Order: sequence, then structure tokens, then C-alpha cells
Amino acid sequence: MLLPVASLLIFIGTYTPKDGTSQGIYTVRLDPSTGALSEPVVAATTPNPTFLAWRPDHRVLYALGEGPGPDGKTGGGVAAFAFNPHSGKLALLNSRGTGGGGNTSMLATDATGRMLITVSYGAGYVASFPLGTDGQIGPRASLIAHTGPLGPNKIRQDKPHPHSVTISPDNRFAFIADLGLDRVLAYRLEPMTGTLTPHDPAFITTPPGTGPRHTKFSRDGRFFCILNEIDGSISACAYDAARGAATPIQHISTLPAGFKVTDPDRAAEIRVHPNGNFLYASNRGHDSIAVFAVNADGTLRLVEIMPSGGKHPRNFELSPDGRWLVCANQNSDNLVSFRVDPATGRLAATGHTVTVPQAVCVLFAPAGN
Repeated sequence: MLLPVASLLIFIGTYTPKDGTSQGIYTVRLDPSTGALSEPVVAATTPNPTFLAWRPDHRVLYALGEGPGPDGKTGGGVAAFAFNPHSGKLALLNSRGTGGGGNTSMLATDATGRMLITVSYGAGYVASFPLGTDGQIGPRASLIAHTGPLGPNKIRQDKPHPHSVTISPDNRFAFIADLGLDRVLAYRLEPMTGTLTPHDPAFITTPPGTGPRHTKFSRDGRFFCILNEIDGSISACAYDAARGAATPIQHISTLPAGFKVTDPDRAAEIRVHPNGNFLYASNRGHDSIAVFAVNADGTLRLVEIMPSGGKHPRNFELSPDGRWLVCANQNSDNLVSFRVDPATGRLAATGHTVTVPQAVCVLFAPAGN
């Protein structure tokens, strides 16, 4: 398929099981006039790059993966890749093991590009690393094991399960959603050393058994939304930037009224539209994307729930201009594109899809690449 030169470049993170066909990180291009997606191209052969993140200058891409632990066994890891904006290709800079055991589940860089934070769902820790001026990952600076009272779901909340990291708009704090503890824990950032220290207040509490998974700030930084995986819901919070604290103001379902949650592996990803007026969340099991309008007081109003075009919508992202949404459906091995109405937030399926094995993360490159 021939796409226009102005097509949008997208990186796709995947699982790479031994009996699977995925090779690592892929790229596809989206036609900004139709939403058509090109055939995937391998950008980097690397194990289990299940989440991707940019350095703020978009010259380096970081990917979760696997790395050697202090005992010589393979555990959680992270890799840095130089991004060539002219060719769209990636070149490995270096990689590091987290040293905490278990696979990592999410990562983020701070706004200065001086530090990187990873979390491990299975092993229950958060780690941080300093970053060099060239983007290379330095030796681990922090390794903090989560502790605390567990939620009531004996199957899903058997121990601490930190799942994601979100950096505050002022770059002072990192907020770590822990599914096992029904809490979002707060840490102070130290970009000069790449270290994390616990903050006071230490956490935001979600309703028992909800299982916080991913979080996002509103575009103006006044509100903070927590996507809860287990019950398929969002906890909207008012955010006090001076204190680095959030207060819940609403709890709203991401699923249709009357829908009975029986699958414990439910809500997956949450994103805010570039114009700040809409919020999106994906539902696995129900295989849908919920669209919400953001009210002036930070509360949410359900606009629609759109089928995701596949099975198990693990992750999705909006294009930088907010005109497109691309969803990765893990269990049907496909990407699907949707046109976004910037006035209403509603999604319209384009009918375009492409196969990417075990697709679990969608990351747009900056416009013009």
C-alpha cells in the first residue's frame, strides 16, 4: 500500500513469546487522509518490548524488555534506542536490568530527560535510572519494594502489584498505580541523581477492590484520573499541585449500564485528547473503548462506548493532532484506526486494520517523521 509522504509514523510494542511470531518493535504508517495503515516493518529485534516511551526531545525511544539480574538470571529490563527522524529507524544504545526480578510493566522519562522510571507488576517494585546526555541508561539509582494493606480481591490482589508510572506536569512527582494495594503511591523526583524518594502524602486511595492500573493528568494539570482495572472504572480526582496530592471527586464505570463484570482482567488504558476536552479508556473482555467528555469541574460524562475492532484492546493512542486513534488488540493480533471528531470526541471506525502479532503498545512519533 502506498501512503503519502505526510503519513504518521507509529511504533508498536509487542510480546515475543518463544512460540509466537513477533520479533520486537514494529513501525506502521497511518494515512492522515483516510486512516489506512501500512504493513508493519520490524524496527528493532528485542525481547518483550511491551511498553514504549520517548525521551522528551524524541531522539531516543525507551522500551521495556528483559535484562540480567544480579544473580545472572533474566529479569526485568529496559533498553534505549536512538531514533533517526529521517529514516524512522532505531539503533540500540544500551540496556539495563532492573535487578528486582520479574518482568517490568511500564516506564516513563521525566520532563528533563535526565531520569527513567520503571515498575514491575509481578515483582512489586519501582526502579529509577539516570540518563546520559546521549540517552543511554545509567546504573540503577533506586529500587523500592511496595508494601501495604492488600485489597479484598484474593485472586488479583494477592500482593502489591505496581502497574504504571505517571509524571506530574511540574516534574516534581511520580505517581505509581498499584493494583494490589488499591492505592496510587507518590514519589519525589530527583532528576540530577535519577533517584526517587517517598512523598508525604504517600498515596491516593481508590475504592476497595477496584485495582488501579493506569493514570493520566488533565491537560491543565488541575485533575488526575485513575483507571481501575478490576471493576472497569475511573476515579476522577482534583489535584493540588502545591502539595502533590489528589482528592477523589467521582467514580464512574467504563462499561455499559447493567453490564456484569465477570472477567477480572478488564480496563486497560486511559488517554486524554490533545484538546483536553475528552478522555478515552479501553475495556478488555467487553472489547471496547469508552469515550468521556471532561466537565469544567473535572468530572466525566459518558459520550459513547465503541467496539475496539478486535479482541483484548490492551493499548491505544491518539495522534498528536487528535484526529486519529489507533488501538492495539492483543488477542486478535491487529491494529485498528478510528477517526476522532474533535468537537464531540466520538469515534468512527475507518474500516482499516493491519496484523501485528501480540501488539500491546501504540506510540506515535512526532509529526513530520
